[in-house]
Amino acid sequence: MKDPNNTRNTAPRRGSPLWIYFVVVIVLGVAACTTAFSGLSGDDLDALAGAPVFWILGCFIIFGELRPIITPGSTENNGATTSTTFSFAALLYAGLPIAAALQVIAVVTCGIFRGRSPHRIAFNAAQYTLSLAAAQLVLALFGNLATPTDLWVPDGGDLPAIALAGAVYFLCNDTLVGSAVALHERVSLVKALRLDLGYQVLVHLALLGLAPLMVVAMDRSAVFVPLIVLPFIAVYLNASVSVRREHQALHDGLTGLPNRKLLIVRTEEALAEARGAGKRAQRTGAIGKHCPLKTEPPGHRAGLFLLDLDRFKEVNDTLGHPTGDRLLQLVAHRLTHSVRPGDLVARLGGDEFAVLLPSVRDEAAAREVAARLRAALSEPVRLDGMSFDLEASVGIALFPDHAPDFELLLQRADVAMYNAKEARSGVEIYSSTKDRNSPARLSMLGDLRRAIDRSELELFYQPKISLRDGQLVGMEALLRWRHPDKGILGPDAFLPIAEQTYLMRSITHHVVQAALTQAAAWWREDLTVQVAVNASGRDLLDTGLTETIEEGLLARGLPAAALQLEITERILMNEPAYASETVKALAELGIPLSLDDFGTGYSSLVRLKRLPVEEIKIDSSFVGRLGESTDDAVIVRSIVDLVRTLGLRSVAEGVEDPATAQTLREMGCDAAQGWHFGRPMDAETATTWLRESFAVPLAVEP
Repeated sequence: MKDPNNTRNTAPRRGSPLWIYFVVVIVLGVAACTTAFSGLSGDDLDALAGAPVFWILGCFIIFGELRPIITPGSTENNGATTSTTFSFAALLYAGLPIAAALQVIAVVTCGIFRGRSPHRIAFNAAQYTLSLAAAQLVLALFGNLATPTDLWVPDGGDLPAIALAGAVYFLCNDTLVGSAVALHERVSLVKALRLDLGYQVLVHLALLGLAPLMVVAMDRSAVFVPLIVLPFIAVYLNASVSVRREHQALHDGLTGLPNRKLLIVRTEEALAEARGAGKRAQRTGAIGKHCPLKTEPPGHRAGLFLLDLDRFKEVNDTLGHPTGDRLLQLVAHRLTHSVRPGDLVARLGGDEFAVLLPSVRDEAAAREVAARLRAALSEPVRLDGMSFDLEASVGIALFPDHAPDFELLLQRADVAMYNAKEARSGVEIYSSTKDRNSPARLSMLGDLRRAIDRSELELFYQPKISLRDGQLVGMEALLRWRHPDKGILGPDAFLPIAEQTYLMRSITHHVVQAALTQAAAWWREDLTVQVAVNASGRDLLDTGLTETIEEGLLARGLPAAALQLEITERILMNEPAYASETVKALAELGIPLSLDDFGTGYSSLVRLKRLPVEEIKIDSSFVGRLGESTDDAVIVRSIVDLVRTLGLRSVAEGVEDPATAQTLREMGCDAAQGWHFGRPMDAETATTWLRESFAVPLAVEP
């Protein structure tokens, strides 16, 4: 059965509607218990004490309370207790006082064992007592009243009465708890009851249906009770395994939080509820136009937060992954205890969490919740004898203000989160002015998401050649998209969209894995070539990138030098990316870095000297005009001299003719890349080209 307070073990605020409801139910439960027990005689008590069957029933009821059948998508506090079968059997066989007493003892025992608060124990005891009392009234209407000295064993003709009593028991129990859940989560009673009604009906039908069989067994002999319990245990174990599997499919294994799949379901439900509330408000508003006392109905919004921990990789690197996992569990605990009743916290993977607000007033209210979450996380953490602070960046997207469905809400919350991370503001609400996505691009985003799943993204390879001796310096991996309708698309057609979304992480990891796989194939043929992969500024904020590369190298038996990462000069202007732990971790791993598109930004020499790069690539916009512009020639020569002074390798991009190659050679440029030396080639063509170039180095004009 649903838990009326499954997110907090604290008493409701005194005087609140939930507190008043708890008090009323507990008082009614005490009254029902008092009335039932007052009818017990001394003979009844003697019969109770002397009958072993009741002691056996009591043990089974306690066990049933301790081992509920968990509702899919919930916690252990939110399931159908198997004690229902035994307490309902006690009601049929010996009457309300015995059933209520055994059930109350079981609830109190289980509550103490699980450390539940007194108000929860009292409410659960009252809830069961009132439900059993309601079922007893139905049985009394049919003239069936059992006592410990006058036991009742039903026959076939009593099944309608038992069925009606069972239905009343279920409805009373579900309504009592559903009302508490509705008050706690501030939702309608219908919504609270509807959440898992089908599952509850099915389970209680089976549990209550076993009660008459239990009565027949008890009447024959107490020895038969354990025997009939054996198949019951088998059914319970099978049901528990099935439910546990479904729970695992919907929840994160480490933190126990809902995963992406369950988040999608709950978000769609929240959006449907918000749409329905909006339509009702519009109808109310239309009627209110004719009534001066009516006011304009408020907006109905839902909110989705995306939350990413800052510098989480430091914990994993310094204290190890087990400590990092414990930290994630602590973060999950703090988040679930900081959100409002009814809000949902989910873990999407790594150190990324999502928070669903099924109802939120406006952007200001959403910011308040986000600020509360960040404040809860900022409390100092002490693990393994070390104390450190946690910080998080939060992106917010609201329905219907920013997106009409889950996918767009998540994508735009992701954009806002990275805006918060880059601006170091902590919390950002999605703004279209900071998102370059147009409707056409959003359509392409959906195609791109499917392209990743269908393996439509492919790497082409272009050689980098030494200008001194024609030897191969390396191969740059260039991403292409084999679009089913538009043919082969270059990265400019889709990467600007991906860089603002969570897809960029998936694309980068795909590119890294594909490049390492191809490099490993070449190295097995003794084609020991270095493969360069482009990384964006956003990639350098991904703490999992280094792990992916390190694991990929180890899995394929490749040295770190087999892979090179190219980052653009604009990274130097982005302080968070430049100062990110990812850059340092890559350098410590031994991954060579190349600074791409040099000359297009405004990087300082101090940062350039401090950045752990081995290669500077001169942008093609300067190289392509060497024979036309004296200014460009001066710029290129200056860059070559600067790079040589710093002890780095210079590589010119966009070399398309022999004259440009000769000019660069005279300037002292180390290597070049462009159509003059080789166009981008697919993997098969590049392999053939490499075999030939390793056999005979490429000729370089004197």
